[in-house]
Amino acid sequence: MATFFLIIIYLAFISLGLPDSLLGSAWPVMQPEFHAPLSTAGMLFMIVAAGTIVSSLASGRMLNRFGTGKVTLISCIMTAGALLGYAVSPSLIWLILFAIPLGLGAGSVDAGLNHYVAAHYKAHHMSWLHCFWGVGATLSPLIMGHFISGGNAWRQGYLTVAGIQFGLVVILFLTLPLWDKVAKISQGSQQEEPEILGSGHLEEAAQSARPLRIKGVKLALFSFLFYCGVEATVGLWGSSFLVSMKGLPAATAAQWVSFYYGGITVGRFITGFITFKLSNRTLIRGGQLLALAGAVLLVLPLPAGFSLAGLLITGLGLAPIYPCMLHETPVRFGKKHAQTIMGYQMAVAYTGSTLMPPLLGFLASSISISLFPFYIAVSAAAMLLLSERLNRVLTRRAAISSSSIDIS
Repeated sequence: MATFFLIIIYLAFISLGLPDSLLGSAWPVMQPEFHAPLSTAGMLFMIVAAGTIVSSLASGRMLNRFGTGKVTLISCIMTAGALLGYAVSPSLIWLILFAIPLGLGAGSVDAGLNHYVAAHYKAHHMSWLHCFWGVGATLSPLIMGHFISGGNAWRQGYLTVAGIQFGLVVILFLTLPLWDKVAKISQGSQQEEPEILGSGHLEEAAQSARPLRIKGVKLALFSFLFYCGVEATVGLWGSSFLVSMKGLPAATAAQWVSFYYGGITVGRFITGFITFKLSNRTLIRGGQLLALAGAVLLVLPLPAGFSLAGLLITGLGLAPIYPCMLHETPVRFGKKHAQTIMGYQMAVAYTGSTLMPPLLGFLASSISISLFPFYIAVSAAAMLLLSERLNRVLTRRAAISSSSIDIS
């Protein structure tokens, strides 16, 4: 049952990735139809991101009250309805209105599914979960490209993706009773496992602590901010850097950036197998070092071919970081507040992906796009330093807990 249900969760994460790259693919043909400025796509993205941040912050209360299954079902209904609304929108104001439920639905389901997998499944499942997000994010441009290649048929593209989402709604509705059953089976098996050193001490201390006051939580949040900032900034500005500074044609630059996303997707698939041998902490550290190495390769004044290698290495390095940090949440901060902290992490992650790319855009317009690799390298280094400081906090906590056990 748990394996079958995991497939349902994977399908839900494919659907979560589908809308993320849909607007960018369709906007070149949507823009003239709505007589909108080019920058309007950025405004729509910001509205969706704002809704995602709000729902991520509120996800802890929503999940505690209604459960992961119901929240996921309602969120998918919202996103499917919003995509259908995009397909039939007669004017720009309707796109703006439908962007609100699209963001609100994405945030809750993202936080809910991540917490559910972190609490009830192993680390390799978390890596594969985010690999399937990459599958969805890769499929939607292909779907949209199929419809707009022969003309201005972007509405059919949105209708198709909305149909896929409504199909998932039916599946989630039919499997709604499984959420609690799988959770109970998982909890029963976890009770038979040995307790992680320091976790009992943390759970006891967390009973009276607010989530944000638990030691290390703020370091973890800033690590998420810089991670998503790096991931989104490379995706948004990598092509512009390659065209302006390396002299590549726009089509070639776009293809090279797709290799970067391919590195993330393939890297997460491979990471799922590596988790059988290495801990989350080791994979996070190794990924951050590899991402930093890829950024440094972009900084160096080397021929254009090395930039492709830098993008691919950066993508491979980023691959294990996000899913492994998410899976570590209950271990790092205890199961009592893990669900709420997961929502905070989602909110801060979306904040990083919303604010950091525009910040580079402002700096690039004021100075030069040549700042791109330095911006990525500094952000990757900040993520590494924050993560290592968090590791020291966790190590000290485990040592204190071990000492208190020995004394007793």
